[in-house]
Amino acid sequence: MELGFDQIYIQANPKVAKTLTRRFFIERGNPKVHWDAGINCPLIKLATEYNIKLVFYSEHGETEYGGNKISDDSDKVRDYSEVLENMIGDHPLNWVSDDVSIKDLNPYLYPEVEDVEKAEIKAVYMSYFFKWDQWSNYEYVKQHFDFEESPCGRSEGTFTNHDSLDDKIDDLYYYMQYIKFGFGRAIRDASRMIQNGHMGREEGCELAKKYDGEFPQKHFKDVLRYLDISKDEFFDIIDKHRNEEIWKKVNNKWKLRFPLV
Repeated sequence: MELGFDQIYIQANPKVAKTLTRRFFIERGNPKVHWDAGINCPLIKLATEYNIKLVFYSEHGETEYGGNKISDDSDKVRDYSEVLENMIGDHPLNWVSDDVSIKDLNPYLYPEVEDVEKAEIKAVYMSYFFKWDQWSNYEYVKQHFDFEESPCGRSEGTFTNHDSLDDKIDDLYYYMQYIKFGFGRAIRDASRMIQNGHMGREEGCELAKKYDGEFPQKHFKDVLRYLDISKDEFFDIIDKHRNEEIWKKVNNKWKLRFPLV
């Protein structure tokens, strides 16, 4: 606010968000499916409401972190089909249930593409115009604003102290990446740092080997309480989503078949 920008705060119904978090953790091993929709859709809704013609999103994930582009220029101009396919992975209308109505899902529903086109709204990615470097972004924010880093010195599962600090369930989200794909938050962060020249491969491998796959213990009790599940249920769900093509049991403990570091 001190910088002179208008701000609009949007919060989805907490009870609905909690229901969806529990559902998606159990069904898909990803407690933040609805969150992906929630950070993508409201901006375009506000743009149509306030007659804003140009919307900037941050980075294009498929280009910056690996993935499939839907169209030739989707790294510049936001493609709704790509958002559904790659970022959300589903259409929110599929989330209607006995506990969640269409009205409940309003914060997660993108406006009709025809309405966006009629309003002549263009949504583009900042990373198309300026090199996207997560570490450099952090250094800039740290220098110019009162930025609070992790009080623990780093986040669980990685060596960084500045990314994804605003949600207690983030550590579980990244741990599930490790469970399903065999690489976790530390490998992700080290890969970014190596790619952008902020550390060497040897250092990155050492950090990844030390922290990748670390269990998210710090907020574990809070997560169990929020998801309304027991500890045994939690680990049963974890194993349900474990890809046995990359995991095997050795002395009754799960081990990666092909460790990356």
